[in-house]
Amino acid sequence: MEKNRLMESKKCYCDTGLLFEDCCGLYLNNNQKAPSALTLMRSRYSAYATHNADYLMGTTYVSERKYYSKSEILRWAVSNKWQKLEILSSSENTVEFKAYFLDSANKPQVHYEFSIFKFENGAWYYLDAKFE
Repeated sequence: MEKNRLMESKKCYCDTGLLFEDCCGLYLNNNQKAPSALTLMRSRYSAYATHNADYLMGTTYVSERKYYSKSEILRWAVSNKWQKLEILSSSENTVEFKAYFLDSANKPQVHYEFSIFKFENGAWYYLDAKFE
Protein backbone atom coordinates (compact mmCIF):
# COMPACT_ATOMS: atom_id res chain seq x y z
CA MET A 1 0.00 0.00 0.00
CA GLU A 2 2.82 2.42 0.86
CA LYS A 3 4.43 1.82 -2.55
CA ASN A 4 1.18 2.79 -4.32
CA ARG A 5 0.91 5.97 -2.24
CA LEU A 6 4.45 6.93 -3.24
CA MET A 7 3.72 6.28 -6.91
CA GLU A 8 0.52 8.32 -6.81
CA SER A 9 2.21 11.44 -5.45
CA LYS A 10 4.84 11.69 -8.18
CA LYS A 11 4.84 12.91 -11.76
CA CYS A 12 3.64 10.46 -14.35
CA TYR A 13 6.24 8.39 -16.15
CA CYS A 14 4.83 9.29 -19.58
CA ASP A 15 6.09 12.90 -19.36
CA THR A 16 2.76 14.74 -19.52
CA GLY A 17 3.77 16.68 -16.41
CA LEU A 18 0.64 15.48 -14.62
CA LEU A 19 0.64 13.49 -11.40
CA PHE A 20 0.61 9.72 -11.95
CA GLU A 21 -2.76 9.41 -10.17
CA ASP A 22 -4.29 11.99 -12.56
CA CYS A 23 -2.72 10.52 -15.68
CA CYS A 24 -1.73 6.90 -16.36
CA GLY A 25 -2.76 5.86 -12.84
CA LEU A 26 -6.37 6.27 -13.99
CA TYR A 27 -5.84 3.35 -16.38
CA LEU A 28 -3.27 1.28 -14.48
CA ASN A 29 -4.86 1.51 -11.02
CA ASN A 30 -8.49 2.52 -11.54
CA ASN A 31 -9.36 0.27 -14.50
CA GLN A 32 -10.56 3.16 -16.65
CA LYS A 33 -10.31 2.63 -20.42
CA ALA A 34 -7.80 4.81 -22.26
CA PRO A 35 -9.83 7.22 -24.45
CA SER A 36 -7.36 7.23 -27.38
CA ALA A 37 -4.49 5.29 -28.94
CA LEU A 38 -2.05 7.96 -27.70
CA THR A 39 -3.33 7.70 -24.13
CA LEU A 40 -3.10 3.90 -24.27
CA MET A 41 0.47 4.09 -25.57
CA ARG A 42 1.44 6.50 -22.78
CA SER A 43 -0.16 4.23 -20.19
CA ARG A 44 1.67 1.21 -21.61
CA TYR A 45 4.97 3.08 -21.23
CA SER A 46 4.04 3.79 -17.60
CA ALA A 47 3.18 0.10 -17.21
CA TYR A 48 6.73 -0.80 -18.25
CA ALA A 49 8.08 1.78 -15.78
CA THR A 50 5.94 0.33 -12.96
CA HIS A 51 6.46 -3.32 -14.00
CA ASN A 52 2.76 -3.91 -14.65
CA ALA A 53 2.89 -6.89 -17.03
CA ASP A 54 -0.81 -7.70 -16.43
CA TYR A 55 -1.80 -4.32 -17.89
CA LEU A 56 0.52 -4.78 -20.85
CA MET A 57 -0.95 -8.19 -21.66
CA GLY A 58 -4.51 -6.98 -21.06
CA THR A 59 -4.13 -4.04 -23.44
CA THR A 60 -2.61 -6.16 -26.22
CA TYR A 61 -5.15 -7.14 -28.87
CA VAL A 62 -6.53 -10.61 -28.11
CA SER A 63 -5.31 -12.30 -31.31
CA GLU A 64 -1.77 -10.99 -30.71
CA ARG A 65 -1.36 -12.06 -27.07
CA LYS A 66 -0.08 -15.52 -28.04
CA TYR A 67 3.08 -13.84 -29.39
CA TYR A 68 3.96 -12.37 -25.99
CA SER A 69 5.05 -13.85 -22.69
CA LYS A 70 4.04 -12.12 -19.47
CA SER A 71 7.24 -13.33 -17.79
CA GLU A 72 9.39 -11.99 -20.67
CA ILE A 73 7.58 -8.63 -20.59
CA LEU A 74 8.13 -8.41 -16.84
CA ARG A 75 11.80 -9.41 -17.14
CA TRP A 76 12.43 -6.69 -19.75
CA ALA A 77 10.48 -4.06 -17.78
CA VAL A 78 12.35 -4.80 -14.53
CA SER A 79 15.81 -5.03 -16.12
CA ASN A 80 15.63 -1.46 -17.44
CA LYS A 81 15.39 1.94 -15.75
CA TRP A 82 12.83 3.93 -17.72
CA GLN A 83 13.96 7.53 -18.19
CA LYS A 84 11.73 9.42 -20.63
CA LEU A 85 9.06 9.09 -23.30
CA GLU A 86 9.17 11.25 -26.42
CA ILE A 87 6.13 11.30 -28.72
CA LEU A 88 7.22 11.94 -32.32
CA SER A 89 3.80 11.76 -34.01
CA SER A 90 0.35 10.29 -33.58
CA SER A 91 -2.87 9.74 -35.51
CA GLU A 92 -6.18 8.20 -34.51
CA ASN A 93 -4.72 4.68 -34.43
CA THR A 94 -0.91 5.10 -34.57
CA VAL A 95 1.78 6.50 -32.28
CA GLU A 96 5.43 7.02 -33.18
CA PHE A 97 7.70 7.41 -30.17
CA LYS A 98 11.08 7.00 -28.57
CA ALA A 99 11.46 5.48 -25.11
CA TYR A 100 14.70 6.27 -23.31
CA PHE A 101 16.03 3.88 -20.69
CA LEU A 102 19.14 2.59 -18.98
CA ASP A 103 19.71 -1.10 -19.64
CA SER A 104 20.85 -3.66 -17.05
CA ALA A 105 24.44 -2.43 -17.47
CA ASN A 106 23.26 1.19 -16.86
CA LYS A 107 24.01 2.01 -20.51
CA PRO A 108 21.67 4.58 -22.13
CA GLN A 109 19.37 3.08 -24.77
CA VAL A 110 16.66 4.42 -27.07
CA HIS A 111 13.77 2.26 -28.22
CA TYR A 112 12.10 3.63 -31.38
CA GLU A 113 8.66 2.33 -32.28
CA PHE A 114 5.79 3.06 -34.66
CA SER A 115 2.81 1.42 -32.92
CA ILE A 116 -0.54 0.50 -34.41
CA PHE A 117 -3.65 0.32 -32.22
CA LYS A 118 -7.16 -1.05 -32.74
CA PHE A 119 -10.41 0.15 -31.19
CA GLU A 120 -12.87 -2.65 -30.46
CA ASN A 121 -15.78 -3.13 -28.06
CA GLY A 122 -15.27 0.30 -26.50
CA ALA A 123 -11.54 -0.10 -25.79
CA TRP A 124 -8.20 0.58 -27.46
CA TYR A 125 -5.65 -2.23 -27.84
CA TYR A 126 -2.03 -2.45 -28.95
CA LEU A 127 -2.06 -4.37 -32.22
CA ASP A 128 1.40 -4.27 -33.83
CA ALA A 129 4.52 -2.17 -34.25
CA LYS A 130 7.47 -1.40 -36.48
CA PHE A 131 10.84 -1.00 -34.79
CA GLU A 132 14.23 0.39 -35.79
